[in-house]
Amino acid sequence: MDTMTLTKAAAGLFGALLVFLLGKWAAEGLYHMDSHGQASYVIEVEQAGAAEAEEEVSFEELLAAADASKGAKVFKKCSACHKLEDGANSTGPHLYGIVGRAVAAADGFSYSGAMSSKGGEWTPEELDAFLTKPSAAVSGTSMSFAGLKKVKDRVNLIAYLDSLNN
Repeated sequence: MDTMTLTKAAAGLFGALLVFLLGKWAAEGLYHMDSHGQASYVIEVEQAGAAEAEEEVSFEELLAAADASKGAKVFKKCSACHKLEDGANSTGPHLYGIVGRAVAAADGFSYSGAMSSKGGEWTPEELDAFLTKPSAAVSGTSMSFAGLKKVKDRVNLIAYLDSLNN
């Protein structure tokens, strides 16, 4: 093997390595998580293993201590399908005055058969059960939201929605 062939092979290898390193450097600059601030949506993951024993607190106590401003942040998950203005239906019905309103009673919204036949009204307890897992609370609902796992998020959201009602 002559020197020129060896030089060409080494140059090809080092050139490919240089392109790879430059691509890696550019990708880290574009997709580095610390430079983009706070994540707008966090996916909750349950960890297998050690389950901490939580102290039982009644729902009424949690609701009394709820923070409506934190509920406004939780509402961002809902805002893709729901509006807060009275009568402004979207993919889902408007949520203005939802606390205490009859189930499936938003004017101008076409509810699924399962939701229409549910009956009752949206008390804080009913909203808590529904927000935990909508498909379990109303089997056959067309709402595809997975639910809110944290009870604090649910009570803060309910307090926020209740604060909007005149």
